[in-house]
Amino acid sequence: MIIRPVRFDHPDAVKLNDEVQAEYAVRYGDGGDATHVDPAHFMPPVGLYLIAYDGQDRPIATGGWRSQGASDEGYLDGDAEIKRMYVTPAARGLGLARRILTELETDARAAGRTRMVLETGTKQPEAVALYASSGYEPCAKFGYYRFHELSLCFAKPL
Repeated sequence: MIIRPVRFDHPDAVKLNDEVQAEYAVRYGDGGDATHVDPAHFMPPVGLYLIAYDGQDRPIATGGWRSQGASDEGYLDGDAEIKRMYVTPAARGLGLARRILTELETDARAAGRTRMVLETGTKQPEAVALYASSGYEPCAKFGYYRFHELSLCFAKPL
């Protein structure tokens, strides 16, 4: 496996984003994650977007972080927000999400971010388990889904 930084609007990123949105739609019975995401949010030094590729150069996992600052949506100055963590069904169980998460944390820390935050949901137990085992703890809700009953928010000091 090789992990590469790409633009959020790269064709492989778009493909995996479409896949994760379809999975969210099935799990939650809606149209997917409605949070506004702009490709510029993931451009260094204010963010990073990664894709893991298999030995045949097929995109199989993804994730990114973007800078956040204090806002009425509950973010704090110095926050780095994880977005679009996803592993294709065939590649699950290989540790790719943990590898991407570690690289995102390292990059955000190097960029001067002080806290990594993320929002997931009650219908994503695999994600909750990954984040809990990686040192993330529940925190005050933030972001687009902060008032949604199925939303779960986590944070980890960097």
